[in-house]
Amino acid sequence: MEKLSKQYNPKEFEDKIYKIWEESGYFNPDNLDLPEDASTYTIVLPPPNITDKLHLGHSSMLAIEDLLIRFHRMRGYRALWIPGTDHAAIATQNVVEKKLKKEEGKTRHDLGREKFLKKVWEFLQETQSTILKQTRKMGASLDWSREAFTLDEQRQKAVAQMFVDMYNDGVIYRGERIVNWCPRCHSTLADDEVEHTDQKTKFYTFRYWKDFPIAISTTRPETKIGDTAVAVNPKDKRYKEFIGQEFSGEFCGVPLKIKVIADREVDMNFGTGALGVTPAHSMIDWQMAEKNDLEIKKVINEDGKIHPGFGEFSGLTAKEAGKLIVEKLKEQNLLEKEEEIDNALSTCYRCDTAIEPLPSKQWFVAVDKKLERLDGKSLKEKAIEVARTKEISFIPNRFEKRYFDWMENLHDWCI
Repeated sequence: MEKLSKQYNPKEFEDKIYKIWEESGYFNPDNLDLPEDASTYTIVLPPPNITDKLHLGHSSMLAIEDLLIRFHRMRGYRALWIPGTDHAAIATQNVVEKKLKKEEGKTRHDLGREKFLKKVWEFLQETQSTILKQTRKMGASLDWSREAFTLDEQRQKAVAQMFVDMYNDGVIYRGERIVNWCPRCHSTLADDEVEHTDQKTKFYTFRYWKDFPIAISTTRPETKIGDTAVAVNPKDKRYKEFIGQEFSGEFCGVPLKIKVIADREVDMNFGTGALGVTPAHSMIDWQMAEKNDLEIKKVINEDGKIHPGFGEFSGLTAKEAGKLIVEKLKEQNLLEKEEEIDNALSTCYRCDTAIEPLPSKQWFVAVDKKLERLDGKSLKEKAIEVARTKEISFIPNRFEKRYFDWMENLHDWCI
């Protein structure tokens, strides 16, 4: 009789066992002897980004989902677990660009579009193969006959059809408004793709010119050459007499026309209690501009540089322009205070570049548009309703509050 080895060697057994499982076809509920009225239980595997191999977080997720699927399968449910991977779009492009620079010392521009895309597809096939192999190694009882890829033909058709349907219903529209823009990736980011990094930054208090009646504070002096208003709280007695007035002058050599407007959202206790309004580079300021019919001056372009028309600042990076403006404020004795404060810097989740809020012509989803197919409710209202009525449940339930906070404050979504 052969002696049992003292050490277990998974390589000797587990691949063989998984092959038997997969070839049996039992991961596909259509192959199981189930009654027609069997209850269904389905999980769509959150498709891993094929930017890199799987990590411990993925293994934890696979273990939990596999446990749930196997439990329901054993209880006689029509249990289906759908596998797939995600192309990850620009995130993948960034990984390939870094790899190209490190290994060949080249950029995507050196290769040209076609050769670079070939490199991307080579990378995708390599990493996708690794990910699928890792998933099988975990023993995941996925129905591989239904494997999907977010850039495969079926998924592309589905996305195109959904886009057309939503466009025809007026839910998707094209317009110009403030978006989260990455100057490095040359792409917009959805709100949930923006990361926030805590940092220390300078907080400057100054006047636009010597006889301007109100001092303002900012962390971004480079945008102030595009200001068209100063917003104050209507309850703030310090500035009440100036509301509605307009002032003209030169700010660091750039002509400005500033209107003092009232807005209840302005915090009287933050800085000077007066907010310089730059409609083209802040979502809040953009909304103020729409309410008060203010001029919108684009200061920073898609490369992160100052637009033409701003004198010596034009062509400088935003950082260079900010530094030069502070120097000029000091020279002209307009800088009243310079202090260091805690600040959350918005960055691109793909490349860590600082985000520039700027106006761009993009496609948006109208989250507040009422739809006949949703019984006269908007996408936002319907999404909130199904959670309130427990048609959709959150586990653990503490995430329910986060969901409502997010949905109730949702604005039109850049796609």
